[in-house]
Amino acid sequence: MLPRETRAFLVRLTGYEIEDEELWLEAVTHGSTGNDRDYQRLEFLGDRVLGLAISEWLYERSEAAEGKLSQRLNALVSRSTCAQIARSVELGPHIRLGKQAKDDGGQDSDNILGDVMEALIGALFVELGFEAAREMVRNLWADAFAGQVGKSKHPKSALQEWAAGNRRKPPEYRLLDRSGPDHASQFTVSVSVKGVGEAEAAASSKQEAETLAAAEFLKRFT
Repeated sequence: MLPRETRAFLVRLTGYEIEDEELWLEAVTHGSTGNDRDYQRLEFLGDRVLGLAISEWLYERSEAAEGKLSQRLNALVSRSTCAQIARSVELGPHIRLGKQAKDDGGQDSDNILGDVMEALIGALFVELGFEAAREMVRNLWADAFAGQVGKSKHPKSALQEWAAGNRRKPPEYRLLDRSGPDHASQFTVSVSVKGVGEAEAAASSKQEAETLAAAEFLKRFT
């Protein structure tokens, strides 16, 4: 059975109600748990679905030659890009890991984050088909596709690095308010760095609000 918070996360991430809970549980389960079924088969499938979705998108939007398209495709489907997107939506806490893998920092591993991101694409493809999977890919990869891959850091990562580089304590995020029905919730979040200041932002998901708050903090204090 999917934990309630993971189910809610997946509904926000995909934009669809989750039907086959065993499928989605498999998609977020790492082999270190000892379960008979883990994310590897779905990751294999999702990798191909992601490649097709991005290839189609590039073909639609670009008149570049095959070599340039391949170069761009490789960057957009790379492990680092998949992991960056997984971090931006805060996928890590929802990955099921064995104790040792969790203690070793598996929830923030590029390999694991990237694999699970692809497994989720594979699960959506299995449950609802290519159009649904393509829609999720285009939503999640929008910034990367627009040309930001390798050019700018995610605001939360940038703030974390700024705090460390300035010998400050790590940023602290706090949920200030949640309002509205489940299908149209509004989250207000604050982020603070001790001895520097605090910034707030609101959005339709907690992770988006945190991202906006981090961006506002960077704009105001750095």
